[in-house]
Amino acid sequence: MFKMITDAHVRKDLVQEVYIKVYTSLGEFRYQSKLNTWIGGIAYKTCLKYLERRPVEALEVMEGDFPIMEAGMAAKVMTQKELAGILQEAIDQLSPIFRTLVTLYHQEQMSVEEIVGVTALPEGTVKNYLYRARKLLQKSLLEKYKKEDL
Repeated sequence: MFKMITDAHVRKDLVQEVYIKVYTSLGEFRYQSKLNTWIGGIAYKTCLKYLERRPVEALEVMEGDFPIMEAGMAAKVMTQKELAGILQEAIDQLSPIFRTLVTLYHQEQMSVEEIVGVTALPEGTVKNYLYRARKLLQKSLLEKYKKEDL
């Protein structure tokens, strides 16, 4: 949820909404999956519903203080931070379903099987959407930047 929704205030509201939904529907849990997968599905659907109602959120570049380090190391960290920002901006431009799947698979490091359990999408669809999302990201990034810049 934290990778899908960048606004901290909205995240707090959505966490509360998910908590209430889980609490009120706990009697519907049928032990056909793990509890965390079931809760993840509720969180996923709640976030997806929010994202479909709302325009793409603006990219929030995290600003942090770096400990004292040599200049070369600081430049490398800044470059990695810039690249991560560029990639996140491209991910944010994807449709909500593609953005969600990329986030779950690459940033949350969930397996395809776990994503299937959370999203209730068929395995083939998840794999196909991940492939298509990666191709869209590649195309978007290569249109904006030279290959050597990335």
